[in-house]
Amino acid sequence: MAIAHKIRTVLLLFAGCGALSNSSYAQAAAVDSPGTASADRPLPDIVAMMQDVETNQRKAEKIEKDYIYRSVETRQEVDGSGQIKKTTVNEYDHYWVDGVPVRRLVKKDGKALSAGEIAKEDERNDQEAAQAREKRDKADSQGKASNPRGDDEITVSRLLELGAFTNPRRVQLNSLDTIAVDYAGDPKAKTRNRAEEVIRDLAGTVWVDEQDHVLVRVEGHFLNAFKVGGGLIASVQKDTRFLMVQRKVNGEVWLPERIEGQGAFHALLFFGFSGSGQIANSDYRKFRATATVLPGAAPIPASPVP
Repeated sequence: MAIAHKIRTVLLLFAGCGALSNSSYAQAAAVDSPGTASADRPLPDIVAMMQDVETNQRKAEKIEKDYIYRSVETRQEVDGSGQIKKTTVNEYDHYWVDGVPVRRLVKKDGKALSAGEIAKEDERNDQEAAQAREKRDKADSQGKASNPRGDDEITVSRLLELGAFTNPRRVQLNSLDTIAVDYAGDPKAKTRNRAEEVIRDLAGTVWVDEQDHVLVRVEGHFLNAFKVGGGLIASVQKDTRFLMVQRKVNGEVWLPERIEGQGAFHALLFFGFSGSGQIANSDYRKFRATATVLPGAAPIPASPVP
C-alpha cells in the first residue's frame, strides 16, 4: 500500500537522523501552506480513492525502476538546551537493482568516498538487496503480501481496520488540485505485526492528486511513544512528526522530493538522537537496469514543491 510504504520510508529517516525542532518544522510547513480549492464538484468516495492510490503506487514502482536520483540528507544534532552541536551532510544515489530499491552513499560531508569506502558500500548494498529478495521470495511462497524489500505490506482494507479516513475536502497545493483526507489510528485495534503497530499509533493528513490519484503530500505524528522490543531495541518519542512531499517527474511518475521530521529516536540503550533532519531529492534521470545513465539523459528540472 502506498501510504504504508511511504510511512516506513519516513521511519527510516528517524532511525538515521532524528527530527526537526518544533520551530523549524513549523517554518518549513509554512512555506508550502495548502490553500482551499473550489468545492463545486462532489467529493470522491474516500475508500475507492485510496484503493486507486494503492493500485497506482504499484504501477509507479514499475516506472520508478527506470530512474536514478540524488538524495542529500542533512542532520543536525542538538543538545539538551536545543543548541546545534553537530551537523552532518551525506549524499546518496537512489535506484533499483533486480526489483529492489537501493540507496548508495556517494559523499560524506561534501567529500567523495575513497575506493575502499566505495567497495564497502557496494558490498553492503549487494547484501541488503540479496536479503530483500530472499525475504520477498519467502513471503511470496507463504502467500503474504510484501513490498519490494520483502517487508509486510498493508492494504487499504487493513488500514480501515486499524483506523479511519475522515474529513475529505478539496485543497489546492500550488497549482495542483488535491483531495485532503485525515487519518487516525485506533489505539484499541489489534495488530498482527510491527508495521501495523506503527500505523495504529499514527494520525495525520494525506493529500491525493485529484487527477492522478497518487500521494502528493503526507503529514503525520505519533499519538504515543513508540517502542520496539519494549524499548530495548528502539523507541520514538511521542508527537514525533514527519512530512513527505512528492513531485511528478517527466510527466509519467511521482517520486519523493522531500522528507522532514520532528522528534527524537533512541536505539539499543546505547544510542540516542535528538535534532533536525531533512532529505532533499533531485537530479532525476532515467537509466538502464545496470545503473548506467542513458546517453543524453539530462537531469529533469525542479518544479514548485507543493
